[in-house]
Amino acid sequence: MLKRLKPDDFNLDEIIALDDQRKSLLTKVEQLKAERNKNSKTRPTPEIIEQMKAVGNKIRGLDDEIKKVEDQLKEKLSTLPNIVADDVPVGKDETENKVIRQWGKAPKFSFPIKDHVQIGEELGLIDNETAAKVSGARFTYLKSELALLQFALIQYAFSVLTSEKILKKIADSVKKGFSAKPFIPVVPPVMIKPDIFAKMARLEPKDERYYIQSDDVYLVGSAEHALGPMHMDETILEQDLPLRYAGYSTAFRREAGSYGKDTKGILRMHQFDKIEMESFSKPEDSIMEQDFFVAIQEYLLKQLEIPYQVMMICTGDMGGPDARQIDIECWMPGQNKYRETHTADLMTDYQARRLNTKLKRKDGKNEFVHMNDATVFAIGRTLIAILENNQQKDGSVKVPKVLHKYTGFKVIKVAK
Repeated sequence: MLKRLKPDDFNLDEIIALDDQRKSLLTKVEQLKAERNKNSKTRPTPEIIEQMKAVGNKIRGLDDEIKKVEDQLKEKLSTLPNIVADDVPVGKDETENKVIRQWGKAPKFSFPIKDHVQIGEELGLIDNETAAKVSGARFTYLKSELALLQFALIQYAFSVLTSEKILKKIADSVKKGFSAKPFIPVVPPVMIKPDIFAKMARLEPKDERYYIQSDDVYLVGSAEHALGPMHMDETILEQDLPLRYAGYSTAFRREAGSYGKDTKGILRMHQFDKIEMESFSKPEDSIMEQDFFVAIQEYLLKQLEIPYQVMMICTGDMGGPDARQIDIECWMPGQNKYRETHTADLMTDYQARRLNTKLKRKDGKNEFVHMNDATVFAIGRTLIAILENNQQKDGSVKVPKVLHKYTGFKVIKVAK
């Protein structure tokens, strides 16, 4: 996650100076064009023709200079973070994030707790060793019941996100009558062009991204990277909002700079799978849309019976494009602490301006839509929470009841 830029990370005076330079150059071009137009109305003489050639050369030179200045200005402006929402706590880093609420109690065990690595190895569910030989460090094979459990989570998530009946109950818990419009299921591309990635404000830091030079594309780090541009350069009718998408995708991150951190198991991988929500809404509905996304996340975790806490992220720990960020951390018994499993990002019109995604009001006026994205399941981390919270004394793992109809089994048993 990108950290919000601090005042020292950008120079407003430099941005203002570049804008002033651009305006000055534009004025000079307009003056030269006015001179050329004036002389075009007089009888051309060899002297005037030579003067106009010189004027034309000056205009072309200034146009080149304007483009350079505009490119510099665009690059500087692209580094500016979004304006934060009023209820975002001010803080320097993650230590100043605020716990909004907690749900569930950490399970108590009458036997020594195992972490997901030990559980996965003993039950033959996780094989990092073979994956390291085949692909390198921080890759894995999910096997047997754990592979089936992954697909059970996917099926369960989409059954909720496409059910207007369930979504209505969740939406009404946020505000009575709030839109319960179902999500459109999507399997998006896992490759994205650099300029589109930049418009999504998710390209940086580049050292986190996998780049395929031969095709000039990046591998996405989340499904939302490819969901957000779906309406690029489009105008959406007000009556068609909100537009909601749920995308399942494999994601890729180099995890640069995190060597030695969370290297065991499947917590921090180069390749992992996620289900993401993405929505386009009216500006006046976007904060409530984010609250609705968080309510969906909480509903899913409650059904899985995983204890969690909801965090309001402070200014110093927020992503640059975010106006408001809410995270959920699930209880991980093997680590004896909460770990981040979900995030919900409200971008307001930050991404929409870059993508040129607008809405057309019923009165004919156009403005930029607001965009939200949020995690449904970071599947690897959700599997960790299930394994560790549901481990049994005999080494088996109970499967959450809500997943039984998708797995076909209730317990991951120890092999005899």
